[in-house]
Amino acid sequence: MKHLLTSLLLLAAISSFAGSVPDELYGDWSLDIESGEAGWLRIADNNGELEVFMMVNVGSVRPLKGFEVKGGKIHVPLKTNREKGKEGAIVSTNRAEIWSDNGKLTGIIFTHFPQEDRLLEDPFTGIAIPPMPPAPDLSKIKWGQPINLFNGKDLTGWGVRRPEKINGWSAQDGCLVNTTPKTDFSATGAYANLMTVPKFEDFKLHIEFNIGKDRNSGIYVRGLYEAQVVDRDSRMQGLQGVGSIFGLVERTENPAYEGGKWQTYEITLVDRHMTVVLNGVTTVDNHPVSGPTPGAVNTNPMAPGPIYLQGDHTSVKYRNIVLTPRVK
Repeated sequence: MKHLLTSLLLLAAISSFAGSVPDELYGDWSLDIESGEAGWLRIADNNGELEVFMMVNVGSVRPLKGFEVKGGKIHVPLKTNREKGKEGAIVSTNRAEIWSDNGKLTGIIFTHFPQEDRLLEDPFTGIAIPPMPPAPDLSKIKWGQPINLFNGKDLTGWGVRRPEKINGWSAQDGCLVNTTPKTDFSATGAYANLMTVPKFEDFKLHIEFNIGKDRNSGIYVRGLYEAQVVDRDSRMQGLQGVGSIFGLVERTENPAYEGGKWQTYEITLVDRHMTVVLNGVTTVDNHPVSGPTPGAVNTNPMAPGPIYLQGDHTSVKYRNIVLTPRVK
């Protein structure tokens, strides 16, 4: 599962702030960030207490405290990045400021490099996300012709998200293979993630994967929501386990296989509701998904997005990738 800017989910409950935030800022937002990073924001009043959730690219979904409302702006502390191998050395700190500009959500992400005394500014605006629609009746959905997304011979129709990274992806013996020496579960790495060039709206996706023991990948549908890819006995279980929508919707059971065996996902996304069938067993049943998974490349659920495969974690194989679009 789950990059220059980091993501973060922030939660605080300070009731005195709620009255000083303009009404038009409340709700869920997809952030249009100048740098092209993916961002998502939720501002809510929970029984008189202000809640702020903010995600920029990757990060934790655990609630954190520390935001302030001053001068008509919400000040949000983001992650402090430290250089690996240099204990205590701060490479950069991130924070955001959010405000209303003539009724439009506006903000700036600030990245400070203390060693260089350099400050970068990354402006953004918000795209309002409508309320969650009701659960669809999947028996009444019309489906189009299946599309084979992988030809088994080369990477036609696919591209890496960050071209500056190492591309470990190739076609081998009819499989889409990611080869990397990385074996830990850290969220980023030197190797690239892969995504389809075409973008899609609602669909059914059939995809088969082979993940080794103690290895990690993930399948983001429409670039938004990640179906976790780990083995049955992985240390990542529950909300983070295979069969779950990572960090958002927990599977009802674990029908996965041990590492090294081919497994099958059937994933349906309709009206922001997901159904996940793992190895023939339904683990998520037409469940609403209220926000993007950390690491998402698209945070607007009203916009089409790619099929996005994690390759910056560890080695993995995929095959038989077939998407059947919804016909509206």
